[in-house]
Amino acid sequence: MSDKIVVGLSGGVDSSVTAHLLKQQGFDVHGVFMQNWEDDNSDEYCSIKEDSMDAIAVADLLGIDIELVNFAKEYKDRVFSYFLAEYSAGRTPNPDILCNSEIKFKCFLDYAIELGGAKMATGHYCGNRVRADGRTELIRAADQSKDQTYFLYRLSQAQVSQAVFPLGGLQKSEVRRIAEEIGLPNAKKKDSTGICFIGERPFRDFLNRYLPKVPGKMVTPDGKVMGEHMGLMYYTLGQRSGLGIGGDKAGSGEPWFVGGKDIPRNELIVVQGHDHPLLLKSTLLALDCSWISGDLPAEGRYTAKTRYRQQDAACTLRHVDGGVELVFDEPQWAMTPGQSMVLYQGDVCLGGGIIQ
Repeated sequence: MSDKIVVGLSGGVDSSVTAHLLKQQGFDVHGVFMQNWEDDNSDEYCSIKEDSMDAIAVADLLGIDIELVNFAKEYKDRVFSYFLAEYSAGRTPNPDILCNSEIKFKCFLDYAIELGGAKMATGHYCGNRVRADGRTELIRAADQSKDQTYFLYRLSQAQVSQAVFPLGGLQKSEVRRIAEEIGLPNAKKKDSTGICFIGERPFRDFLNRYLPKVPGKMVTPDGKVMGEHMGLMYYTLGQRSGLGIGGDKAGSGEPWFVGGKDIPRNELIVVQGHDHPLLLKSTLLALDCSWISGDLPAEGRYTAKTRYRQQDAACTLRHVDGGVELVFDEPQWAMTPGQSMVLYQGDVCLGGGIIQ
């Protein structure tokens, strides 16, 4: 079997240290920089040129070959079109999750195989291991604050079994230390927090380029008009900032939150108080599910996340037609349609689905 591993070099510190660690382990490492966005990549928000130069500089320092490939068409067809369709429907999608399953672990994986790679590697904070029955599990990273299994729950057996995750057992601080020790030019480069391959940009302005604004009423659950929204696509359940409503407008000092959307009436429902009943639910329905093992988990007790930055919540899973229902031990805050529910059993990420 080939000892060639193809690494996705993004120009960031994580993928750079990934390539270094694999080379240290004796693998024949080949780097690939993916360009997946072209619409406005010369502006201040999407630093394709800077990132590609950083990736090339890292490859030169490590003494590995690197290629630049363009998956912009695939990204637009498979990820961005879905992103726009979901926002048009009033939901809040997570494009990074689809980007991982469709681009990084499909287009890139296929390309890595064409290059003769036995495996592909990325700088994700997670791990994988083979079970006794031969199936591969996706497991959480040692650095719980950086764990990225939430974003990888849609990976298939073929994808997760052909991937290598060298950072799974490291803390982020160790990765930074290694980068500085070996003199990587991007050792202190800040982590990207923008939309996958699109970058960090004013979100409303960006959406407005592709979707028309449809303003409407901002109302309380009992129908009192509190103002006008700019378009339902600009708001998400639980959102507090940007509503333009002061607490004193209704005689209460409590802040206002987005409590829901009435799509047919084009109305944004707003509520006062972080713990308003519209924001707290104990049950969710998830459809369009994807399970890493290939099998639907048995009914029973698990933990789940309904957003990336949250602690696991204990729940009971039940099978329903076309998906699963989760009943949480404690009410969960702002479970948002279009976002993902990700299911865990201990340190194993089982998969998940789209919140309805």
